[in-house]
Amino acid sequence: MKIYIIGIGMEGRKTLTAEAKAAIERADLLIGASRMLEPFLYLEKECFVSWKSDEIAEYLNGKNSETAAVLMSGDCGFFSGAEKLITALSDYEAEVISGISSPVYFCSKIKKPWQKMKFISLHGADNSIVRNVCGNEYCFFLLGGDVTSAEICDKLCMYGRDNISVYIGENLGYDNEKLYRGIASDFRDKKSEKLCVMVTENSDYERSIPFGIDDSRFIRSNVPMTKSEIRSTVISKLNIGRNDVCWDVGCGTGSVSVEMALQCCDGRVYAIDKNEEAAELTMQNVYKFGCDNIEIICGTAPEKLFDFPAPDKVFIGGSCGKISEILKIVYEKNPKAETVITAVSIETLNEAIKAFSEFGTDNPEIVQLAVTRTKKIGNHTMLSAENPIFIIKGVRS
Repeated sequence: MKIYIIGIGMEGRKTLTAEAKAAIERADLLIGASRMLEPFLYLEKECFVSWKSDEIAEYLNGKNSETAAVLMSGDCGFFSGAEKLITALSDYEAEVISGISSPVYFCSKIKKPWQKMKFISLHGADNSIVRNVCGNEYCFFLLGGDVTSAEICDKLCMYGRDNISVYIGENLGYDNEKLYRGIASDFRDKKSEKLCVMVTENSDYERSIPFGIDDSRFIRSNVPMTKSEIRSTVISKLNIGRNDVCWDVGCGTGSVSVEMALQCCDGRVYAIDKNEEAAELTMQNVYKFGCDNIEIICGTAPEKLFDFPAPDKVFIGGSCGKISEILKIVYEKNPKAETVITAVSIETLNEAIKAFSEFGTDNPEIVQLAVTRTKKIGNHTMLSAENPIFIIKGVRS
């Protein structure tokens, strides 16, 4: 059996390519969701209503048709079920026919280029919104799940990004298509249709990933903060990936949490501190730097860590003498997690070395940093030394 996997564009009529139309007309059997099949009922072909790969494969297994066409919305390469379907139909001869995707169609309507856009699906996914908007000139959000355009705009406003330009498209390609444009604050209360997409435009986006942010930029109090030079070294040692899950244990003002979140814009940071003031300060800095990919927990480690998802990277800046207990949970969740610990005392350094050895890391990487800054006193520039700090990194083989 020859199977065509076809992207039918927005609604299967105006945006259907000639190649797709010809393949649909050749097919003996049409498969897809009801909305996908509806434009082609006039062909009076046999139809099977399903969008689930396993169901489709099982159904085709008992058919004697020469050709079948599985119809997909938009394009098969844009957040489509085609990838999973191709795997399920590996025993068949399958051909993919591209269609017009929603960003291509919508960007032509709002007269914006799409080649530089960051594409984010919120259709059943939990992705960072504000962080991606801050880091990209254009973001395209594919909606249709639980998150609406109004919720995105409301979140942008909560994080002080209420002047971000916004474009919203509903029911693209259909007779009731509607397009809206304005700024985020205009659409906080807007009711959206189920079939909805959204584009944000941020002319003041971050041209590079901030790294070693100056201490003065953080909201502070008497809560301890990992200083810029130490923080830079910690972040470089962790080598955080875009999709990583990170833990910041003893987050203080949240300076490390923020820098972690900037690195893992499509990941998640879980920050914990037993001090309520520290948790509140971290939240203030989360809002300031637009890091909606940080979750803050006020509580003690290791007790609260049991509820955290498995980490890829861990920073321990405050442990209350429980480094071993914390590492035990880290390695139970992910034996290959990379962990960095900072220590200002010999006792904490020894505790960290002993804890790493206990879990199979007998030769952790140890760096001692002594930062000296300058300050002006009268007509002279004097040196002002910070306390030396040990940075210990452990990776299990």
